[in-house]
Order: sequence, then C-alpha cells, then structure tokens
Amino acid sequence: MSDKKIQDYDESKIQTLSSLEHIRMRSGMYIGRLGNGSHPDDGIYILLKEVIDNSIDEYIMGFGKKILISIQDKTVTVRDYGRGIPLGKVTECVSVINTGAKYNDDVFQFSVGLNGVGTKAVNALSSYFRVRSVRDGRYQEAVFQKGKLVSENGGECEKEKNGVLIEFIPDQEIFGSYEYSMDFVRKRLWNYAYLNQGLTLMLGRESFVSAQGLHDLLLAEVGDDNHYDVVYIRAEHLEAAFTHTRNYGETYFSFVNGQFTSDGGTHLSAFKEGLLKGINEYFKTNYSGQDVREGIAGCISIKLKDPVFESQTKNKLGNTEIRSWIVNEIKNGVEDYLHKNVDEAHKLEDIIIRNEKLRKELNLVKKEAKEAAKKIALKIPKLKDCKYHLTDGPKGENSMIFLTEGDSASGSMVSSRDVLTQAIFSLRGKPLNVFGKERTEIYKNEEFYNMTMALGVENSMENLRYGKIVIATDADNDGFHIRNLLLTFFLSFYEELVLSGRVYILETPLFRVRNKQEIRYCYSEQERDAAAKVISSPEITRFKGLGEISPKEFGQFIGSGIKLVQVSVQNLKSIPEILDFYMGNNTPKRKDFIMENLI
Repeated sequence: MSDKKIQDYDESKIQTLSSLEHIRMRSGMYIGRLGNGSHPDDGIYILLKEVIDNSIDEYIMGFGKKILISIQDKTVTVRDYGRGIPLGKVTECVSVINTGAKYNDDVFQFSVGLNGVGTKAVNALSSYFRVRSVRDGRYQEAVFQKGKLVSENGGECEKEKNGVLIEFIPDQEIFGSYEYSMDFVRKRLWNYAYLNQGLTLMLGRESFVSAQGLHDLLLAEVGDDNHYDVVYIRAEHLEAAFTHTRNYGETYFSFVNGQFTSDGGTHLSAFKEGLLKGINEYFKTNYSGQDVREGIAGCISIKLKDPVFESQTKNKLGNTEIRSWIVNEIKNGVEDYLHKNVDEAHKLEDIIIRNEKLRKELNLVKKEAKEAAKKIALKIPKLKDCKYHLTDGPKGENSMIFLTEGDSASGSMVSSRDVLTQAIFSLRGKPLNVFGKERTEIYKNEEFYNMTMALGVENSMENLRYGKIVIATDADNDGFHIRNLLLTFFLSFYEELVLSGRVYILETPLFRVRNKQEIRYCYSEQERDAAAKVISSPEITRFKGLGEISPKEFGQFIGSGIKLVQVSVQNLKSIPEILDFYMGNNTPKRKDFIMENLI
C-alpha cells in the first residue's frame, strides 16, 4: 500500500456521531424503508406507529382508554391520557438513546415500542417535533428541530388531563416528497383497536373501537361468507381466532405485543400445530395439516415479556421457548370449542374431508402433468434462473423473478440483470383467464404449470424460491391486459403471495428526453414535459415496449434504481368482488364504467 493511501486515512477521517445524528444518517437501521407514503410500511407510517405504540403501552398497563390522532397535511398529532412522562425526564425520554421505562417490568410488562429508541427516532427524523407531558396539574414541554432542542418550558395547567401530546412533521430532507394515505392509517388504527378491546382511537371525528377483538379482525378481513362461525380462543396471554373461507390457500395475521409480525415466527407455527392437534384429538383421527388448513383464515396475538425478533422492524418472532404453551393453549381451546359446538364441528369435518378429496384429485392431475412434461423437472422452459433463492438464507432474501411477455421483452433483461439474484420467466403471449376456474386448471395449462414450477409453489408455499415476484409487462393495452390476467391468477389461487407482499409491478420509463449533454428518463407525460422544458433542443423517444430499451439502458431500471410498486389488497373479502368486476362476465356493467371514465 502506498504512503499516500495511508496518509489519506488519518485521525481527521474518524467521526463520532451523536445518537440522533446516527439515526438521521442511518435511518434504515431504525425504521426500515423510507418510501414516499405509497406503501403501508413506508417510514412516515413507522414514525406514527412508534408514537402510538407508547400510548398503547400505557393502555396495556391500565392507564388511558382514549387516544386522539390528527393528520393535517404533513403535521401529525397524537394525544393519549395515560400517566404522562415524569416531568423531570421529558426532554431526555425523546432525545437520549437508551433512556426510558421500557426496561422496567414494574412499569411496562408487555411493551411494543423500540425499547427506548422509538420516539427518539421520530424526533431525529422530524423537521419539527414537540412533546408535552401533563401530570397532576403541571406540564413540561420541549420543542426540537431535526433532533436538536430548540426550547423548553413548563408550569401549571390545572384543567388539563394527565397524558402525553406529541406533534411532529417528518423531515422532507430525509423522506423527500411524501403524502399520507389515510386508508393505510385507518388500517393500522383498526388493528390497534382489534388488539386492544375497550380502547378507543379517534382520527379526527372517526372512531376505531372493537368489542370482540380478533373475532372482529377476522370478519373485517375475510367477511362473513364462511363455512362456519369464527372460532375464538382467549387465554391469559394469548388470543386467537380462525374460520374456513371459500378461498384457496392459507391466510394468517399474527401479532406480538400488538406488533404485526408479517413473516410470522414461533407463535404462528405453534398456532398451526396446536390447531391440528386439537382437531385430530377431537375427531380421534389423523388428518394431515394440509387438509385441515386449506382455505383457513386465522389470527393469533400473544403478550410476551421479552420478545426476540429477527430484525429491527420486528417482522418475525424468534423465541423458541414459547412453542409448547401456545400449542397446548390452542389445542385445548379448539377441543373445548368443538365439544361445545357439535354442529360447527360437523361443518369443520366436512371441509377437511372435502379438502382431502380435492387434494387426491389434484395429485392425480399433477401426476398426469408431470408425466406429460418429464423434462420440466430438469429444465423449466422459458426460465432464466439466478444463482441464489429464498431457500438459500440471507443471500437469497433479495432474489426476484421477472414475469415478462415474450422473448423480446426479456432479451434486454437477460444481459443486464444480476445473475446472482434476478431470474426471468418469459410468457408466450396472453395467459389463460382463470377467473371462476378450478385449481386443477393450473396443472392442465402448460404455461401456468411451468410458472408454478419456476416459483416453487406447485406443491407448497413454503418452497417459494424468490423474495419478490415482479410482473414486467409493456405499458400499453396488451401489457396491462397481461398484467391483469397474471394478477387474476395470483389472487385466485395464491392470494397469500399478494397478502404477504411478494407480488410487485415493475415501473419502466415511458419516455427518454435527451440531448448531447444530458439524458432524462420519464415515467409520465408530465415528467416528459417538465424535462423537455429544461433540456435544450431535446430529442424525445417514446418506449412502446420493454424490448425497445437497450440492454445498456435497461440495467439501471432493474438495478439499484429499480422502481417497484407492491400489489396490495385491503382485505380478503374484497378479492372476489374485484375479480368479478374486471375479469368476470359482467360486460355491460364494465362497459358502462369504461364509457363513464374514458378520457
């Protein structure tokens, strides 16, 4: 190594950051993704969550039955009626890392917050942050800008009720241009209400309160078109509910101390195990888990003193010591319910027997499909695979498969993709519209069968090979039609892939505006017009299809600057209605809608 390189690395290059400066510089470590508000896991919603979580903790400990929330433009205000932060520690509690009462079991036994980080992260990532704590007729208030203290004051306030008010504006220097989706906010508030019976949350004048907890959550998510009444189980530190719907696959919602664990974990696997054991014990038989769980929608919520999560964002629970008590509670709860509700037990058994029959029929069709295409097991047609998959652990977490229309579209991708984590599956023209068809149609249709083989889901969702499934079609009428046909396929037979956030749409530029000095890629006509105004003598190209974009250009659109829109649905019960309108036999109704909205 040269002397120059050694001299470049000296004492001046060593930095010591304050905790709040570190949060601003490495925000992803604390709140995950930043985003612009178009996804429910974007940072602005995590900031709101962290503030409300502290108010929920107060309610869990028996203080404050109402939380008021206001979102006006970009200013967020949350007011609870708990005990209030001790007045002498208000400033420290929102600005000094590892300061808080979450470490004290006498004060907080089942905390959902980030163990002393939550409000500090909100403070550091806000251009304006105000905290006001009221305790027994006195208050203390502090105002910050970008994590730095601007002012403090306190005094008497005899008429104010105890509690904490926090007001903040997420910093546009960190988040860029963003906007709150009130639908995402409402969804989060309903989850808080379902998980905390008796608590009232107010968003302006809108009230969120639940009388039956997870029972209400399940009905809200899947509707009441079920084979039997929702089974509800409640124990000291556990709450669960389940029913069988008319959908395919399995759908679960799991929570730990109020935290939604989108990737499940020990508590969810224990719930499934206890469910199977309870049913087999009651019916004195040995049904397979696959037959018992096909079509099920279930949710479980537990309270845990020391939860261990597999990431800072708490998507998956890792505690192994809790398995046995959850299995026993669920098993006993299921048996008790079935003994007390014999008619419902018969309905459940009918479903299991029907699932068993359909599985055997499906296996016959699968066998015929495999015999008709024996080579598929060795080499899947039209698949350009990548090296690492979801089953390979951390190396495969970022793996994705692009579903493209035809060889020309995939041509640019093949030479510009990351061969380690990006796979490509080329469709041959327009796929089959599977709306209203049976699951056996997948195995009779060569293209869909090949696709399920490529994804690894032909037998079980647990064998999914890619972290993201990306629909990459042209931005024209044919491309949009193919996109709808693929979404119909996933929502009809693999809705859990959509509900778990695995399905995405690839955004590619519609226009290229350039001259000899500068190139800009534009995703809308508005962006094109804006670029044309600032680039002198521009040459404007309209990309009609993915195949028109050269491999050299395409690399940036599927590389670090990739733009993906996650496909999401509000709840399971909305899926049949959506599919029936767009893909069903309601031509006059759909025609009227198109004519009314045609521009």
